[in-house]
Amino acid sequence: MSNEVLELLEKTEGVLHGHFCLTSGLHSDIYFQCAKLYQYPDIVEKIAKKLAETLKEVEFDTIVAPAIGALIIGYETAKQSGKRNLFVERKDGVMQLRRGYQLSKGEKIVIIEDVITTAKTIKETIEATKEYGVEVAAVGCIVDRTCGKTGLNIKSLMQIEPVTYEPENCPLCKQGLPLVKPGSREVKAGV
Repeated sequence: MSNEVLELLEKTEGVLHGHFCLTSGLHSDIYFQCAKLYQYPDIVEKIAKKLAETLKEVEFDTIVAPAIGALIIGYETAKQSGKRNLFVERKDGVMQLRRGYQLSKGEKIVIIEDVITTAKTIKETIEATKEYGVEVAAVGCIVDRTCGKTGLNIKSLMQIEPVTYEPENCPLCKQGLPLVKPGSREVKAGV
């Protein structure tokens, strides 16, 4: 599936090449802009069907997706899985379950994200659901850039070895390439 997902991302201009500041503050020469996929409902449906298929062995009740980047893929994966769909969103800089959404103690959830690089947003989503006493059965995503370093049960359609640089040691900066921040979240200070 990896090649097919990459082809779909490239077809929709969801893979960018250049000099990027990731949400983590790290720099990279590649950026996955899965929001570009969301222009094409038929492609989103196809990818969500594949993601639902990777989750078929996971027992769960509800999908929870972090806003804003994973809203659409979370919804469509829930639809393809026949599961309930919720989302968490930031309020005062903290991910929260809002809008009257409730989870039940012992409810099994899958967190859906578009791209995971450091899993910071996933950890914030887990924290936002902790007070409900839920069980995180798995994490699903389109692109996993973590190389298995998170300790999370990640089910992905595509895994890639990330090429990232600390800002102070970035060869792209040293080459004078313009730095672009295409994501939706603010980057930590000093970057």
